[in-house]
Amino acid sequence: MSKLDVLRVRDFRLFFLGSLTSVVGDFMAPVALAFAVLDIGGAEDLGLVLAARVLPLVAFMLLGGVLADRLPRRLVMVWSDLVRGAGQGLLAVLLLTGTADIWHLVALQVVHGTASALFMPTISGLVRQTAPADRLQEANSLCSLARAGGNVAGPALAGVLVATVGSGWAIAVDAATFAVSAYFLWLLPKSVMPPKLTVHSMLTDLREGWREFTGRRWIWAIVGAASLANALQAAYSVLGPVMADKRLGGATAWGVIVSCYGVGACVGGLATLWLRARFPLRTALYADLLCSLPILALALQLATPSLAVAACLGGFGLMVFNTLWETTLQSNVPGDRLSRISAYEWLGSMACQPLGMVLVPIVATRAGPEPVLYACGLAMLGMSVSLLLLPDIRRLPATKPAHERGHDVAEETAS
Repeated sequence: MSKLDVLRVRDFRLFFLGSLTSVVGDFMAPVALAFAVLDIGGAEDLGLVLAARVLPLVAFMLLGGVLADRLPRRLVMVWSDLVRGAGQGLLAVLLLTGTADIWHLVALQVVHGTASALFMPTISGLVRQTAPADRLQEANSLCSLARAGGNVAGPALAGVLVATVGSGWAIAVDAATFAVSAYFLWLLPKSVMPPKLTVHSMLTDLREGWREFTGRRWIWAIVGAASLANALQAAYSVLGPVMADKRLGGATAWGVIVSCYGVGACVGGLATLWLRARFPLRTALYADLLCSLPILALALQLATPSLAVAACLGGFGLMVFNTLWETTLQSNVPGDRLSRISAYEWLGSMACQPLGMVLVPIVATRAGPEPVLYACGLAMLGMSVSLLLLPDIRRLPATKPAHERGHDVAEETAS
């Protein structure tokens, strides 16, 4: 059976096409935003704008998870896409007319982050609903490939647009991709619904999701480490454009480096189509060790080609980790609670990211970028190693134990 047969499933194909379109714009936006901010302000302003994009994600993620388990996930995602497209479209107009100020960028990224908080917890649940159960890893691999492809095309296109016609046009293309994504998601049948519609309170839903989340150490341990890693990753996303602007030639060089990160992610996504790991989280964490390389390469002040290679390896590691992680989560969590657990996962993994985006440029201004990059890269490496020491992560099998599968079936039958 072909690894691409899952694309013959109409519902998953529509979901995949929408994802493929929108992620190109998603990865254009950070490059365009970075240089739009640097045209108006400095590194601390860039940290503020990026934090404004993430803070609402943290604030509203749990609400998004509850809504995704109560409402048609298709509609939640369509409305989220439309709101994000409208916000980015307005930002493009402000940039193209030369009337944008930092507070405009901050406010519109708050809108973007709020809509994304409702969108993201629905993804894992909708993949599980639209793809056959025995093709989940292939479905997640293809979604990862779509994201990786966007990570190649988006930054490269944004870098060219910023260098030639300005950041406003890159943001305008980003806005258009959300409209295309909304169209494909709208075509999904109305029958794509949550496994169960609940009638009790949202607080009850949240408590139930919290019990599921905290009852599995392999989930909360990895999510806690991811939260710290995402805060440290700010050293790359904030200081990278600044160093590229000063040392490497500006937006074009940084676009190439970020695109190479996407090339590595594409290779990682392809690898997971065939990869069958007996202990998937152990394999995922081995791959995750590569994620610190781009930050350490920046700290060493390597030339653009070397930075591109490091970025490629980092993208490969992250994509292998993400695909195995999502498949393990979908295979081991009951479907009617998956979006809530996914919300706790997203919330936990992003909780410290705004703090990193604000603090990293401040510390780098005083201590210099290289020491900050070294510290962040080595800390990320240490966290991946420490997770491998936990037995329930190291020994979690690829398939759920029979007694747990039976328990889930009984619960879903009862509901």
